[in-house]
Amino acid sequence: GEQLPAISAVLSGTPAERALDRFLRSHPDLSSEQRRASAEAVFGVGLWRRRLAALLHLPRWEDADPSALLDTLIAHPDAALPRLADRASLPDWLERVLIEELPADAAAFANAINTPGPVCLRVQHAPIDEALLASLPGARRTQHSPLGIVLPGRPNILGLPAYQRGLLEPQDEGSQLIGLLLQAQPSETILDFCAGAGGKTLLLADVTQDRATIHAHDPDRERLSRLRQRATRAGFTSIRVDSLPSTPCDRVLVDAPCSELGALRRGPDLRWRIDPATLDTFPALQRSILDDAARHVRPGGRLVYATCTIRRAENEDVALHFERTHPDFHREPSPLPTPDGFFRALPHLHSTDGFFAAIWTRRSR
Repeated sequence: GEQLPAISAVLSGTPAERALDRFLRSHPDLSSEQRRASAEAVFGVGLWRRRLAALLHLPRWEDADPSALLDTLIAHPDAALPRLADRASLPDWLERVLIEELPADAAAFANAINTPGPVCLRVQHAPIDEALLASLPGARRTQHSPLGIVLPGRPNILGLPAYQRGLLEPQDEGSQLIGLLLQAQPSETILDFCAGAGGKTLLLADVTQDRATIHAHDPDRERLSRLRQRATRAGFTSIRVDSLPSTPCDRVLVDAPCSELGALRRGPDLRWRIDPATLDTFPALQRSILDDAARHVRPGGRLVYATCTIRRAENEDVALHFERTHPDFHREPSPLPTPDGFFRALPHLHSTDGFFAAIWTRRSR
């Protein structure tokens, strides 16, 4: 019961990781067993709040007493809840999005985001050799990306010797696949237009053996400081941070800002912290970023537009609008294709976060 203040904080909008961290720091004497139980209590109520309230026959989880929610979590009562939002503990708006966007798969997607994603790492300076796999207990290769491994449980990545030697970089398999769609080659000029903290930038430097020229740009420049540190740690010299190229590029990646609904399994409370009113602000921003980025693609060059969401308005609609307004870009076939020939990876089908991508080549004049 002493976790109740932390649980209340999560229910009123404090990120679950932060609330748990604060709680554990203020209770340094807990055994590892107690620490694990506390994490399960804070994350469990944070995630399952709506289901727990429905089991208590409350119409709104906001009216529930945190201790009643915790007791219900611990008791694990089973009841047939007819409504998806109650069963899978979703806000109303998210239930609507899933039924609209994934009509046949809404429940499967909801179940997949209710399970934490696996610990997935990209192996730098691949190929992945058997000695490396053998040195990581339980490690297995990722199914779709040739660069990834998955580790069982919740290992301390920072403590792994291979991580300390710069051989491992945490990166979801879906994110690895997006970087690989560029098919970047050594000696090319590459632009990562929304580089953020740089997971895909580092992949591009690695697959080109640090011999390409990689420009890392982000409309939100604050986000690039983490990339500077990571590039230095990995020893890459081919990355130019906060830079736009003066000449057209061979490859341009637009990993656009989006509603991030594909990554909801990354945190038990993320779905409750999204303001659904922001969803409709993304497509106009995405169209304008894609327009800006396309100017940097040389004739014969490749452009990839990607998001980590499942909403058609941010995915297919943006891509199709781009094609209508840029007839000199020709859509290329994609791995993991949708019926329309776009790339799509989904947690319940591919064990990745949810990603969408469109690939184009700019026609030579």
